[in-house]
Amino acid sequence: MSFAKVYTRGLLGLHAPAIEVEVHLSQGLPSLTIVGLAEAAVRESKDRVRSAIINSGFQFPTKRLTINLAPADLPKDGSRLDLAIALGILIASGQLPEQSTEGLEFIGELALDGQLRPTTGTLSIAIACQQAQHCLVLPEQNAQEAAQLPDFEVFAATHLKQVCEHLAQSQPLDKVTAIAQPQLSHSAFDLVDVKGQLRPRRALEIAAAGGHSLLFKGPPGTGKTLLASRLSSILPPLNMQENLEVASIYSVADSPHTFGQRPFRAPHHTASAVALVGGGSYPKPGEITLAHLGVLFLDELPEFDKKVLEVLRQPLESKEIVISRASRQITFPANFQLIAAMNPCPCGYAFNQDVRCQCSAESIKRYQNRISGPLLDRIDLHIDVPPLQAHELQDTRPVENSETVRSRVIQAYTRQLQRQECLNMALSPKQLEQFAHLDDTAQNILAIAQQRLNLSARAYHRVLRVARTIADLAQSEQIQSPHLSEALSYRAHEA
Repeated sequence: MSFAKVYTRGLLGLHAPAIEVEVHLSQGLPSLTIVGLAEAAVRESKDRVRSAIINSGFQFPTKRLTINLAPADLPKDGSRLDLAIALGILIASGQLPEQSTEGLEFIGELALDGQLRPTTGTLSIAIACQQAQHCLVLPEQNAQEAAQLPDFEVFAATHLKQVCEHLAQSQPLDKVTAIAQPQLSHSAFDLVDVKGQLRPRRALEIAAAGGHSLLFKGPPGTGKTLLASRLSSILPPLNMQENLEVASIYSVADSPHTFGQRPFRAPHHTASAVALVGGGSYPKPGEITLAHLGVLFLDELPEFDKKVLEVLRQPLESKEIVISRASRQITFPANFQLIAAMNPCPCGYAFNQDVRCQCSAESIKRYQNRISGPLLDRIDLHIDVPPLQAHELQDTRPVENSETVRSRVIQAYTRQLQRQECLNMALSPKQLEQFAHLDDTAQNILAIAQQRLNLSARAYHRVLRVARTIADLAQSEQIQSPHLSEALSYRAHEA
């Protein structure tokens, strides 16, 4: 046998396209040629593969070797193809059985001594393998990540020789079993830590229940960051499909993540636009995608570069990011909740009766204008966080903890999914007509408010979505005037 074909996977964003490693041995001077749009890390694999094969006790063929990575028009990067290339050479040279790789796919980087090193994007590759009804052989360090998939066979190895023994059926590899994930605790971040601030707490609950974006505005030290960090503790748990989505993003980004936990990302205000949306020669997820199905918290919002903030406008509407390059176009998911916090002025004490503000009217206006109107229009809830008085901080009476609030949020979540199969923040204008019913009084209130507040069509629909969430928290099928009035109160900045 002078020809072999072994299957592996590449990475294109969060997708893992199939790659066929074709190896052909022919007569001629000893050489090794890799074709098929291979990047530097792939071209360099020939030296790693040669040493790994020899140090694993096999013979490296002294013939002309041609390796084709199909499809030829798909760019291949990274070192995850090493294992498949080595096995293709061993099969083509007759050192492994011809049909031994049937129904299997292989990923892993090879060390010079034949050890298998971990690679990125394991979960995305495992999902694609499962859809193709193939089993996956991979480095032991990646095994638990891939084993999270239900009803999927994963085989782990630490050395090239172990994989060869498995294919030769002399010493089969054991199937990897997923280790049960520990129950997550929310005790570290709990709303019981928040004193007073009943109205901001209420806005946080509404945002959690409907998936709405939220802006806290107030002087320094009033609890804006404390409130935002408690949002994750009242959000419903992710289901298995959502867990896999989040885990696959972090696998591609090669970033640590606790399986089963909603992401909470808080980038510094010096972050660039590329850091937020993702990018690079081989596009990687940015903070917006890393916050998918979780929270993106932007503290000190006006301190971010205005051009950086503007990149949030499109994903807040479309819930995805499209990164275009000359050779490819990659789409990353971006279904995140935006929570932001800001001071009212540079010194932070504008409109505060207890502390004299040192800023001029012009500097206050310039500071607030760092955030564009279109971005503010896309934030559903705007809430002032006032300073706390001494008696409020010293109050020892018990307050609601996160678990109590979370139970109400889950009930509202369930009502939304049963009624419309999505959260209220995702309701289209047509769905709003169907599910956001207003009584006569509420219709009159909304008509007056739209005229006085000069609400845009987008803001009009966002008010209805928030009102629908408030009604769901109150277990009401119809949006009543108190629900709508409360929703309008969170757009007071429009006045």
